[in-house]
Parts: sequence; C-alpha cells; structure tokens
Amino acid sequence: MMPGPMNELVEDLPSILASSVVSSSLEANHLQIEVRKDALAGMAAHMIGHCHAWLISEHAADLRERDGTFHIYVIFALPKGDGIITVMSKVDGSDPSYRSLTPDIYAANWFEREMMEGFGLLPSGHPDLRPLRLYDSWPSGVYPMRKDFDPSVPVPRVPTGYEFRHVEGEGIFEIPVGPVHAGVIEPGHFRFSVAGEPVINLEVRMGYVHKGIEKLSESLPYPRGVMLSERISGDNGFTHSLAYCQAIESIAGADVPERARYLRTAFSEMERIYNHMGDIGGIALDTAFGVGAQMAYVLRERMLSLNERITGSRFLRSVNCIGGVRKDIDMSGKRSISTELIGLKLDFDDLVGMMTEMPSLLDRVETTGMLSDDAAKNLNVVGPIARASGIDRDTRRDHPYAAYKDLSFSVPLYREGDVYARMMVKIEEVLESISLIEQAMDRMPEGQLCAKVVDVQAGRIGMSLTETHRGEAMHWVMSGEGRPWRHKVRDPSFLNWPAIEVAVMGNIVPDFPVINKSFNLSYSGNDL
Repeated sequence: MMPGPMNELVEDLPSILASSVVSSSLEANHLQIEVRKDALAGMAAHMIGHCHAWLISEHAADLRERDGTFHIYVIFALPKGDGIITVMSKVDGSDPSYRSLTPDIYAANWFEREMMEGFGLLPSGHPDLRPLRLYDSWPSGVYPMRKDFDPSVPVPRVPTGYEFRHVEGEGIFEIPVGPVHAGVIEPGHFRFSVAGEPVINLEVRMGYVHKGIEKLSESLPYPRGVMLSERISGDNGFTHSLAYCQAIESIAGADVPERARYLRTAFSEMERIYNHMGDIGGIALDTAFGVGAQMAYVLRERMLSLNERITGSRFLRSVNCIGGVRKDIDMSGKRSISTELIGLKLDFDDLVGMMTEMPSLLDRVETTGMLSDDAAKNLNVVGPIARASGIDRDTRRDHPYAAYKDLSFSVPLYREGDVYARMMVKIEEVLESISLIEQAMDRMPEGQLCAKVVDVQAGRIGMSLTETHRGEAMHWVMSGEGRPWRHKVRDPSFLNWPAIEVAVMGNIVPDFPVINKSFNLSYSGNDL
C-alpha cells in the first residue's frame, strides 16, 4: 500500500504544473515524474516546500546516443513512509543549460557544480560555478562523464588557479591549512578567515583524491563493480558495496536469501561499531583525554580483530556479492561474536562513564561547533550529524533493507547540534549496534548465502540506500550490456562537508580539530 504522503502527491499531480508534466508512473513506493526542462526547478521546489521531502541526489546521465539528450534526475525521499520520488527532465545536447535548483534548494549546490564539470550542463542562475573536484589545471570544454570522453587519452593541462572567497577588513587574517597535513590523513584544504580568535569564514576545498570511480565503473562487469564499490571509502566499504549489490539486485529482480539478509545486517553493524569507536577516541584525543582515547582505540582494534576472525578481513572486504554474501557465521563464530560483544560493552560503558563525567572534556565539547536544526535542514545533512541537530532520519528505519525491518532498534536523537551531541549520538548508536547484532544472530534462519543473479537487463534503473556510520549512502545504476551505463554514487560526506563550514563559525581555530573529528567525514568518499 502506498504511504499517505505518496498517495496525496499522486492525487495532486494533475494540478501541479500540469502542463509541464510529460509523464508519470508509480511502481511500488517509487513515483517517477518526467517534466519539461523549464519546469524542473519549480517541481523540485514543490517537493521540498509542499511535500517536505528530502533531497537524495541530483545527477545526470548522457543518453545522447539514444535520444540526443542528457537526462537530469532529481531524487527525493518523503518524510514519512518509504516513498521515493524521481523527477526527470531531458536537456537537449545542443543546448545543455537548465534553470538551477540551488536558489531554492541550497543542498543542490554541489550536485550542480558536479554535473557542470562532469557533463558540461550549465545551471543558469547558480550562485557559484567554480569547479568542484577536477584539477585546477583541467581545461575548459573537456567533460569526463560524457560518453564520448576517452579516459585513455591524456588530458592537456592549462595554467589556471582556484579562486577562494576572500573576506576583507581591518584585522582579518587568512589561515590556510592543507591540503597536506601533519597527520596520516587524506588531503583537503581548509582556508580560515579570522578576526582575532573567532573564525568568521571557512572555505573547504576538496577533490585532491578524485579517482574517477563513476567513470571507471562504466567499464567494469557487475561482479567487479562490487570490488570497486568497496574502495570508494575504505572504512565503510562494506556498506557501500551492499548498496551497489542491492541496486543491481533490484534491476535483476533477485530474491536475496533470508540468511544473507541477516548476515548483511550483522556485518553492517560490526562496521558501524569499529568506526564509531574510532570517532569517539578521536574526540577524546583532541580534548587532551589521552587515556580515554587509548581505551577507545583498543576497543576499535578488538572489533577489527573480530572482523578478521569471522570474515578473514579486518575491513569486511570481499564479503558482499551480488545476490547475497560470501561469508557465513557458524556456531563457533556466533559464540565468538557474543563473547566479544559482552566484554566490549562492559569496557565501553566504563569509557563512556569517564568521558561524560570529565569536566575538562565537557568544557571543550559542549556548545562547540554548533549546527542548528534549520542549518542542518537547509544543508540536507545526514547520519549522526543530522540526528545530533534534531533531524529524525535513519535509512535503516525509514527505507529498511537487509533484515532491519524485522529487528528492533532506537534512533538516538539530540537537538543541541554541538560536538557533545554528535559524540552522544555515536555512543548510543554503538549500544544499538550491539543489540542489533545480537538480535540478528538469534533470529538468523538457516538457508543459502547467495542467490544466482544472471538477468541484469540493459536499460533499467536500480537504486539503493544504505546507512553507513556517517549517514545515508546512495548507489544509482542505469544498466548497460553486462556493466553499468551510468553509475551514480553519493557518499554521505558529499552532503555533510558543507555543514562543517557553518558549524565552525564563531569558534576559535584551536577548536576546529575536535569539531572536524565530531563530523569525521570522508575525503575519499566525497571526492570519488
């Protein structure tokens, strides 16, 4: 049965820009609407303003070989139920321009900059058309995501530079940090403008580890795409590969065995635990609580070691496959997991007690790096960052996959939007993850691990959402002959990086490391 908001939208569709709707179709919980190019921005604004939908993605596909056009897809999730809405519009290849969504939906900003440099689609009215990911020396007029781009041909370099925003005034100084950092972290550039101690502007510049994942995926058969998806962002490779597998399975109409669904759930939560342990340890370290940091890192190592004992991989690599999983958990493995989780929870409770009762730590994290609920909504943030700012959104519950619909768990929610709130969301999620793993182990049925998937027909679209430890990830695949025609990946960090520019405002530069750690976003996942 259709969710209430979806039913209302279908009934209202004839009156919504009626002359601009080319076609519409409803399949299960997915409403697809094609509109004329000049109506795309208005329809998208209606989805946000009237339907209170969330923007999942805005991306393009090059279909000029078929109908001479680029297709722009704007995908939304309804706030209640499991409803997904895709608004599509065709842009003529001879006039690749369209009205920008960004003036009405700020979260579309980076999506449209990405489409501009990848496909050459020009968003008229966009307030900031600087490049997003490509090299500063990338020549204009060369669009790597178009089908006629040959990645084997070297691209000439041109002497150009990137124009950062400049804040001018008496006593204002700029502090550039990165892209090369002192620690063993990925490259990213942070340019602070300060007046005395408070930060009055921060600009984040990414793209230094852009790998061309989406373009590369178009050349790989579907089974090899699983391996590629595991390498989008190394610390959540399992959940990314799960999203890719589910997208292909939806195209093929594959029925994944129940045992595999429960195993996928357990492995997803094992990945979440070791990552949250690292985040909590990082917050402790950046507030000078070295003992607490080491305790958290020991717990993280215990989870990584458990992963290796169960699957042969500390980071759960090569576990997923299209149709199910490759690794099982036998009775011995269940006992090992249960024993480790009992001990881990006891030690974690001790750590949490120390951190939440330490005045010097609380002084550094309370009211630091605040992200208001309005800013979080406007920026469309996801995951623990959103839930710490009062946004009650979790893909595992709202768009259930694997075995989540059969398991019981709570979604931690805070409203302060500061470092403390983000830390507490992650702490409570660790406890929920332990409970989910235990439930999955208890309820896991017998049966096969993987279904045979062979019928991946060309010309179809599959989409999957999963909840990584950073938030909602999306894999959208338009199938080709034996491999994707177009593979769009949206890592949660792509939505969350702009929010850190807001959260740091008014804080002092020495507090940036702990704010950054409370977000703990992925450079590689963002840059793809």
